[in-house]
Amino acid sequence: MEACNTCYDACLKSEDVKMMASCIRFDRECADICALAAKAMQSNSPFAEQICQLCADICEACGDECKKHNHEHCQMCAESCFRCTEACRKAS
Repeated sequence: MEACNTCYDACLKSEDVKMMASCIRFDRECADICALAAKAMQSNSPFAEQICQLCADICEACGDECKKHNHEHCQMCAESCFRCTEACRKAS
């Protein structure tokens, strides 16, 4: 979640924001689902497994998008997203 928020903020400051639009969109979606997944697990939600599976799918998509960009913040975000994908798949 933190890496996506950092990437989102840095992409918004990019000279070519339009080129980063897809990355920005994925960063927002990913950060939001990560927050929801953490809350679901903390509260023992009966939907935690499904939320974690969705989180894994979104994190993987975000990581794939961020990996396309050479910016350091995008590469760091991609690494974090792939770690989150793995963790969420183990939890679900």
